[in-house]
Amino acid sequence: MDYRRLGASGLKVPALSFGAGTFGGSGPLFGAWGNSDATEARRLVDICLEAGVNLFDTADVYSNGASEEVLGAAIKRRRDAVLISTKTSLPMGDGPNDAGSSRSRLIKAVEDALRRLGTDYIDLLQLHAFDAATPIEEVLSTLDSFVRAGKLRYVGVSNFSGWQVMKSLGLADKHGYPRYVAHQVYYSLVGRDYEWELMPLGLDQGVGALVWSPLGWGRLTGKIRRGEKLPEKSRLHDTASFGPPVEDELLYRVVDALDTVAKETGKTVPQIAINWLLQRPTVASVIIGARNEEQLRQNLGAVGWSLTSDQMKKLDAASAVTAAYPYFPYRRQEGFARLSPPAV
Repeated sequence: MDYRRLGASGLKVPALSFGAGTFGGSGPLFGAWGNSDATEARRLVDICLEAGVNLFDTADVYSNGASEEVLGAAIKRRRDAVLISTKTSLPMGDGPNDAGSSRSRLIKAVEDALRRLGTDYIDLLQLHAFDAATPIEEVLSTLDSFVRAGKLRYVGVSNFSGWQVMKSLGLADKHGYPRYVAHQVYYSLVGRDYEWELMPLGLDQGVGALVWSPLGWGRLTGKIRRGEKLPEKSRLHDTASFGPPVEDELLYRVVDALDTVAKETGKTVPQIAINWLLQRPTVASVIIGARNEEQLRQNLGAVGWSLTSDQMKKLDAASAVTAAYPYFPYRRQEGFARLSPPAV
C-alpha cells in the first residue's frame, strides 16, 4: 500500500481508505448501502489491515451513530493500529441544537463519537457541512480546545465551497488555530467539479482530498452499459435521488472509455476508475466501500499498478465537460492563461 501525506500535515494515510457507511446500515439510504454487524465488520477490518489500509471513515449521521458503534467494536483492542476519521454537523435530531457546528453542538458531538467508537481520541474530525449560522471563530476555537486536550489529532471539512474553506484557513492563521488539512469531497470520472476551484485551492493551501463515492454513486461498477436497462438489483433504484446527478450521455461516454481501458489492462471497471483518481493532484486517499469480502478485495485491486499516460488521456477526454463560470472563459483565450487555475 502506498502512503501519502494528508495535505500539508505530517500525517501519512493509505492511498485507499475504508468507508464504514455500510456498518450497521439502516434506513432508505444506509440500509441500501449495507448492514454489516460487528462480526462481519471485524472481518472486513482484518482484510483492510492485511492490505495496509489502516484509515477508516465514518460519521455520526451514518445510521444515527450505528456505524461508529460497529466500527468501534470491530477495532476493539487494536486501536493503535488504525486511524479513525469521523464527521459531524449534519442533523442528528429535531432539536434546535442537534445540527450545525456551534460550540454546544461540537462538544456534544465529539463526546458522543468518542463514546460510540470506544476510544479517547479521534485521528481526524471533519465538519460534514458548512454552518453559516455559527461564527467561524467559534467553530475553530472549539476545535482548537479539543486538539489541545488530545481528543482530536487533526481537523478537516467535507462538502465545503472554496470561499468557505479559504475564509476558515485565513481565520485559523490569524488566531493560531489548527488549519484544516483535509477536505472530503465528491470526485469521480462522472463528477469532476472538484477540479474547478477546490483542487487549485488544495494545491495552494495544502489541503488534501479524501474522495467519497469514487464510482460516481455506484454508476461505475461495470454493471451499467449503453443501451441496457439499469440492473434489477442495482441500489440506484432506491438511492439515486440521494446522490449527485449524472447526465446519461456523459455516463455512457465514460463507461465506453472504461471498457476500452479494461480490455487493455485486464483490470475491472471499478479498479480503473479508482486508479485514475489516485493519479490526480491533491488526492491523498480514495475511500472505498464494500458490503462483503468479495467487493472489498475487488476494490483493493485498484492499487499496485498505474494507468499509462495514454490511458489517462483517454479517460480525461471521455469525462471532460465545460467548466462552470467563472472558470471557462479564460481557458479559451491564450492571453489569459496566467489567470487560469494551475494545470491539473
